[in-house]
Amino acid sequence: MCLIIGTMIGAGYASGRELWQFFGQDSSLAILLFTIMFMICCMSIMKISYEQKAGHYLPVLRKIVGRHLTGVYDGMIILYLFTTTVIMLAGSGATWQAFHFSYRLGVLALIIPLILLFVWDVKGIVTVNSFILPLLIGGLLFVLILFITDQNLSMFAHFNETSNWTAAFPFTALNVVPLIAVLGAIGNRMESKKEIWVASVGSGLVLGVVSYLYNNSLIQISEDIILYEIPLFAILKHYPFEMMVFMSVVMWVAIFTTAASGILGLVTRFRDYLRQPLWVLAMVTIAIMLPFTSLGFSTLIEYLYPLYGLLNLYVLASLLLSPFLHRFKIN
Repeated sequence: MCLIIGTMIGAGYASGRELWQFFGQDSSLAILLFTIMFMICCMSIMKISYEQKAGHYLPVLRKIVGRHLTGVYDGMIILYLFTTTVIMLAGSGATWQAFHFSYRLGVLALIIPLILLFVWDVKGIVTVNSFILPLLIGGLLFVLILFITDQNLSMFAHFNETSNWTAAFPFTALNVVPLIAVLGAIGNRMESKKEIWVASVGSGLVLGVVSYLYNNSLIQISEDIILYEIPLFAILKHYPFEMMVFMSVVMWVAIFTTAASGILGLVTRFRDYLRQPLWVLAMVTIAIMLPFTSLGFSTLIEYLYPLYGLLNLYVLASLLLSPFLHRFKIN
């Protein structure tokens, strides 16, 4: 469950930029649809991964999209993991830059612990996520509820505004692809099918509640968001500097967990071919990514995320239909 949430909540999500890009106004129904679809997709991916006893995502992907499209989506997942991890590195730079540190120093501050994490192989990322995810979710909820309470905002003021419901589909499609990569790498570590239900429903509910509260808060300050590369800072301007420092740490943790998930998907995919320790593969992968971080955080999200969301709609449809096809044994 922590691994799923850690994969989902990265720089784009924690900063508010990704939520505002897809949802924004009139999106209460879209967030509800996302929550339901996300649960179903997680169940489908974990069930296939468990049955395949997979150590990387390729057998899981083949089962989802079929043999003929596996090569296409394999390339797309590799590109997605690569570019989104670049976004995480850029997000770390942008976070440090907000405190007048060097952008490059912010990128470097993420690289070093990322490489060290993979010294402990896959177990390292699972263990770290289980420790830092409560801090991440707790910090986000604390600030959002405090903001709603202090500003005397209604949590349900925009509940009936539902015209943007179609945003749920590209948003969910965008976020299930990294889950295929990450959950496909731990199929051989799952011990019971009960884990599938707990992880899928639990992570879906947590993400649904946080997404609704976050988007509801951003709607209240929509006129200020254009002034900030990181929308979360538009909320934090109402609070003392110490609060901004605390939430910047929380956001950096979100960046770290998603970057770790992206690297995990990439290095496990190529481990069988290169036969090197994961930390060596992680170091080489990050070195290749570094030149692309100069493109900037918000620019990468603005153009790449909607594109991936559209391209992955077929994967989303396959995952949503998977439980029904399996039930009626249609292959």
